[in-house]
Amino acid sequence: MVAPGILLVDKPGGMTSHDVVARARRALGTRKIGHAGTLDPMATGLLVLGVEGATRLLTFVVGLDKTYEATIRLGVATDTDDADGEVVSMTDASLLTPVAIAEGITALTGRISQVPSTFSAIKVDGRRAYDLARAGEDVQLKAREVTVSRFDIVASRTGLEAGHGFVDLDVVVDCSSGTYIRSLARDLGAGLGVGGHLTALRRTRIGPFAVDDAGALDAFPDTAMLTPAAAAAVVLGRFDVTADEARDLRHGKRLTGAGVRLSTSPVAAVGPDGALVGIVERRGDDIKSAMNMPEEASA
Repeated sequence: MVAPGILLVDKPGGMTSHDVVARARRALGTRKIGHAGTLDPMATGLLVLGVEGATRLLTFVVGLDKTYEATIRLGVATDTDDADGEVVSMTDASLLTPVAIAEGITALTGRISQVPSTFSAIKVDGRRAYDLARAGEDVQLKAREVTVSRFDIVASRTGLEAGHGFVDLDVVVDCSSGTYIRSLARDLGAGLGVGGHLTALRRTRIGPFAVDDAGALDAFPDTAMLTPAAAAAVVLGRFDVTADEARDLRHGKRLTGAGVRLSTSPVAAVGPDGALVGIVERRGDDIKSAMNMPEEASA
């Protein structure tokens, strides 16, 4: 039996997230592996994988906020909004001023409405948008509300491509789940009137998980893996229960009058053996299990 847990992986470029999952399945000898959010093949950085029973915890990871390091090229637009696509327009961006760029970034910071890239993994009538786009079909995706809490320039460079001046911006973005950095690049370029696309992307954080703590793909199966209890506690907080309370929670019983012991809800209930009993929540004055972990998947 493969030990359950949450595996942090530093995805290299040139691979899909599914490729990483397939590699993990072969290395660990199990098919029960899932991930909490994809990365484009061009992108590198943090993938959070759930192994065996810990896949159930991924539902609490998917919606966490994220941090990205990216490079945006202003002056060149592509059909995919990133460097893997075909160039569709080139406009001299050499006259852009730092003030104009800063104003463009400010307009894309905070709570914004964003249309995802046509070449995204969003499903339209059961099919991925990028499959429809590659088949030449017209793809119309709806705008969604996202939050960009930080959009900072850390470096900038100018250059020439096919005789047109461009500006490269190295940026750091903190954002809500569901934000497309490619769309930020596209919209920044469009707002400045010169077009733009993403040339590099690295995800460095998902909630409390950092890429600095992730293992390299070629380190499987020796890379470190968080136990279900450790992973759930860092995301939700830890609530210690006795052996009797653990048994009652697993049997669907409430912990009567124990709600005052919770400072947050939901929270990870951990037994005296250090195993994850499940995710519990306050119900009035009581505590009730919101999701139980199988005993063999909680060690």
